[in-house]
Amino acid sequence: MTPSLRTERLVLEPYTPEDEEDFVALFQDPRVSRWMGDGTASEAADRALFGRIFTNVYARELFDVWAVRRGGVLVGHAEIKPTEVVGGHEIVYALAPSAWGSGLGTEVAQALVAHGFGALGLGEVHATVAAPNEASLVLLGRIGFEYVRDIEEDDGGITRVLVRRRPAAAGGASPAR
Repeated sequence: MTPSLRTERLVLEPYTPEDEEDFVALFQDPRVSRWMGDGTASEAADRALFGRIFTNVYARELFDVWAVRRGGVLVGHAEIKPTEVVGGHEIVYALAPSAWGSGLGTEVAQALVAHGFGALGLGEVHATVAAPNEASLVLLGRIGFEYVRDIEEDDGGITRVLVRRRPAAAGGASPAR
């Protein structure tokens, strides 16, 4: 079951059915969706995606997905999931434009990494970021992610693959992978 996570200013908690309108509004905003998957989807597709969070992801406990809230208001989306593209777990996060530029993205990303290293026991956590998304690339670099490789997408775009490895345990032992 997806646990709740807390940062200094945010609560990451499982979605509730009442979050559907805010979820759809977030994913329908082209300033947000341009960086998510294949870009803006139809409203019906985003509603179906929201439904699958409950019927597939939560019901089968596939991976952790959160509503990101500040002061009780949904301001973003976050997840950590296994993916074949990176051969491990990837963090995914999106914030509403009203939350940009205030350090909340850093809080979300750090919470996801801490969850991956702590609760999930991962030795490394990945992120995939569209090459033009400089804000996300800078943010991830600031919190210790390193460039691994580029993926050329079918549309000719470039996706950067980044990794953050868990620090070695005291005494120099390497973490399990």
